[in-house]
Amino acid sequence: MIALSLAEIADVVGGQTHDIPDPSVQVTGPVVRDSREAEPGSLFVAFAGERVDGHDFARAVVEAGAVAVLGTRPVGVPAIVVDDVQAALGALARHVVRRLGATLVGLTGSAGKTSTKDLLAQVLRRKAPTVFTPGSLNNEIGLPLTALSATEETRFLVLEMGARGIGHIRYLTELTPPKIGLVLNVGSAHIGEFGGREQIAQAKGELVEALPEDGAAILNADDPYVRAMASRTKAKVILFGESDEADVRAENVRLTDTGQPSFRLHTPSGASDVTMRLYGEHHVSNALAAAAVAHELGMSADEIAVALSEAGSLSRWRMEVTERPDGVTIVNDAYNANPESVRAALRALAAMAKGRRTWAVLGKMAELGDEALAEHDAVGRLAVRLNVSKLVAVGGREAQWLQLGAYNEGSWGEESVHVSDAQAAVDLLRSELRPGDVVLVKASRSVGLEKVAEALLETGAEGEVAAR
Repeated sequence: MIALSLAEIADVVGGQTHDIPDPSVQVTGPVVRDSREAEPGSLFVAFAGERVDGHDFARAVVEAGAVAVLGTRPVGVPAIVVDDVQAALGALARHVVRRLGATLVGLTGSAGKTSTKDLLAQVLRRKAPTVFTPGSLNNEIGLPLTALSATEETRFLVLEMGARGIGHIRYLTELTPPKIGLVLNVGSAHIGEFGGREQIAQAKGELVEALPEDGAAILNADDPYVRAMASRTKAKVILFGESDEADVRAENVRLTDTGQPSFRLHTPSGASDVTMRLYGEHHVSNALAAAAVAHELGMSADEIAVALSEAGSLSRWRMEVTERPDGVTIVNDAYNANPESVRAALRALAAMAKGRRTWAVLGKMAELGDEALAEHDAVGRLAVRLNVSKLVAVGGREAQWLQLGAYNEGSWGEESVHVSDAQAAVDLLRSELRPGDVVLVKASRSVGLEKVAEALLETGAEGEVAAR
């Protein structure tokens, strides 16, 4: 964080100082909410959760070097006491970003936010120092913590913005007002909470409504819900996608023999070829989105193409491809799942097959509301159409719907199987995998299928796999 004295922080957040001998002492390190991350010069934000109360760690973080604690009560060590820690954290973030000379880029969408954010960060940091959301910390706590990690040297601040209802993104843009707003898509993620795609579009569009007249709205030309957001902003509109009307578009899209996308990138300033290190054709749209922002910020087509071609995955469990010593390939995409991302992952699996046996280990897609049965059934059917060798549906009712969709589409019989939990899936795969097989693992975060991928990788390292 930019250096601020405890007196200044207290003034910004409307707090009272307690047990602070010298209010002129500055916070020069990061703002953290995990006591294990406390270091010399840091500020510890104490949240009182259902199971853990951050105030209980106050003395330990100060002993680790933290300058003070931001909390709701005195804790016997230097502290700034406020009524609402979350509101105070947001106020501090708003104060800091106003003092920064950085360009703020906000991005949202139903699918692909984190992958696109990671791509964009890797492109922009070739031009200037860039700070970006780690992982998927895109809510009212994670976003201000990311903003507060910026320093005087930061020139680009890339902030992923999530929403579970109307007004959420509006609140985030009030904390960190963006100059550039990127909307990727409007899909079915969280549709059960929102009530429909129109409501999701209403929520996502709050980002472009927050843009200034001299800003830029980067919109997906291939998504009608997103494209319609052009009427909701006073900023310049830049379209990306595969549509001929897109300002930044892709031509000659294909997948390499290993399932990595390759295409000709066209921008208003020129064209250049891209071959990505990431897996799956869905990353083309993510790359175009990142390219459109980079173009708006002054990068040439050649600079963007090189950066996209060299960019990797920065966040865990998102199409992580690992080949075991025995030749079995594990694709760990288990961080989260919605119908759009599962379909994209299945298509990537099919592209990677090249004559090899493929396994789709899938589980529940959460928060789909009344659409849950139809969406799980459709994913099971798609697995058949893509000639996935075997579907392993993991879990309860939703997994049964996955298997039933596959069975009804192709009368798979023993080519699809339902198992009760992650351990049952591991046991099945350990007994039946053979060298050369490709295994995709994907489900909503609550299912925890990353345990399947991790167990299979450990099995490969130990040489326990059955070779048939």
